[in-house]
Amino acid sequence: MTVRPIRELGDPVLRTPADEVRSFDKELAALVRDLEETVDHPGRAGVAAPQIGVGLRAFSYNVDGRIGHVVNPRVVELSEETQDGDEGCLSIPGIWAPTVRAMHAVVEGFDVHGEPVRLEGSGLMARALQHEVDHLDGRVFLDRLTGDARKAALRALRERA
Repeated sequence: MTVRPIRELGDPVLRTPADEVRSFDKELAALVRDLEETVDHPGRAGVAAPQIGVGLRAFSYNVDGRIGHVVNPRVVELSEETQDGDEGCLSIPGIWAPTVRAMHAVVEGFDVHGEPVRLEGSGLMARALQHEVDHLDGRVFLDRLTGDARKAALRALRERA
């Protein structure tokens, strides 16, 4: 079992858009296995490859007792209805802030064998899907904050340092 350490904000891999996976091979299988084992802990809804130091477009999720992964995900649908709940990130420990996300999201990509996957969900699953795809694009949830929520989160981040 390989639970990989989580990279924290300040590590350049978190701000670099991840590369598309081109080879569905044993190296990808090992990465997906590590992602799924790393996300398999209470309080972890998702882990993107950059969070474990790998600049490839893949993530794992752990929502409602269901663990899985998506390779080369694309958000193909977001509902107009939104949710505004506290969001945190393993790469920014201890910081939680109200973050607006679509209430429902659909992601398409591939499984570890290169077979097409379509994953959709509402509530926490939708939040996790959007959060992890953001990681693959070099973004963190702090980038989505505005106004007082952004000020408070950045202040907490500075005070933590």
